[in-house]
Amino acid sequence: MPAMRTPHHGDVTETEDAPDPGTQLLPLAGYTVAVTAARRREELGALLDRRGARVVFGPAIRIVPLSDDAELVAATRAVLARPVDLVVATTGVGFRGWLEAADAWDLPLVEHLRSARVMARGPKARGAIRGGGLVDAWSPESESSAEVLAHLLSGAEGPLAGRRIAVQLHGDPLPDLVSGLRDAGAEVLTVPVYRWVLPEDVAPVRRLVEATVAGGIDAITFTSAPAAASLLTVADELGRRDELISALRGRVLAVAVGTVTAGPLDAVGVPTAQPERARLGALAREVVARLPERDPVLQVGEHTLQVRGHAAVVDGRLAELAPGPMTVLRELACRAGAVVSRAELVASLPGTGDEHAVEMAVTRLRAALQVPLVETVVKRGYRLKL
Repeated sequence: MPAMRTPHHGDVTETEDAPDPGTQLLPLAGYTVAVTAARRREELGALLDRRGARVVFGPAIRIVPLSDDAELVAATRAVLARPVDLVVATTGVGFRGWLEAADAWDLPLVEHLRSARVMARGPKARGAIRGGGLVDAWSPESESSAEVLAHLLSGAEGPLAGRRIAVQLHGDPLPDLVSGLRDAGAEVLTVPVYRWVLPEDVAPVRRLVEATVAGGIDAITFTSAPAAASLLTVADELGRRDELISALRGRVLAVAVGTVTAGPLDAVGVPTAQPERARLGALAREVVARLPERDPVLQVGEHTLQVRGHAAVVDGRLAELAPGPMTVLRELACRAGAVVSRAELVASLPGTGDEHAVEMAVTRLRAALQVPLVETVVKRGYRLKL
């Protein structure tokens, strides 16, 4: 397969390679999938591209560099002010980054935490704890903050009232965990490692919002809760929040790497698909599993037809379509076998059109499909031959 074009940082870019004739149809061929991630976005984009997707990059967040983060310095000094009883490490990269930053600032964080019980939310956090020269005391089976909270509230680590607990954050403020510990009487010190903020150049994510609302995006992937929240914030600033939410509730598939990431979307009623494991490879596989199944394969006479995002699959062959022919095909496929009038097709075409525009779109559609699927019904309109 042709190689993916290298994306330019800060731009919305696309991979537009079509499969070579005679090759097996890739599972995401004909679909446009957006990546909102800041970290490892090229890796996720490559995973989707190899499966045939046209990939759009619209990073919704950026990371505040640790070396410049006065808030992290202040939080670390607060932890060092007195002994800490418990530490919750939520992410491997975040906990490792915190220890490395403290070392760069000549703050004795590792020595200070040796007397504390250090808990890991998952295996990567556990590896960071051990790599930093500390001992991990416990970790949940589910890799979830909810199970960490339940464990602490159960009394397994002793009474919480009056105890100092440091919670390492990684973009997500984890309000349920923090408030649950405080309600139990603990003094909770939140440590915001790798804070997320809006990107310096918001143009790509704005274009992503506009493209989603306009129907040019089939799925959006999210690898962090801040990215999901940021996309909604940008849409709100553009006056397109309701339209974006409507698209994500309907034709656009939202795929989140896990339940925490899905939180901002859940809060506005957007359903999400989620892989069983919070990994990039699993996220890409979830897109493969969920996106094509939304588009049924139709039997049109002797031929099979599946209408995808910007293409049709006819008898296993991909036919990419321009917006006009694509719109006509969608209208006909939605009412397969029924006649769709020229007036209805005129109304559905992008921009302003007339019956001549419909006729031209149908001509181009027939040429792209290469098989006689679209039938003219004299003085009435068009239909798919069933």
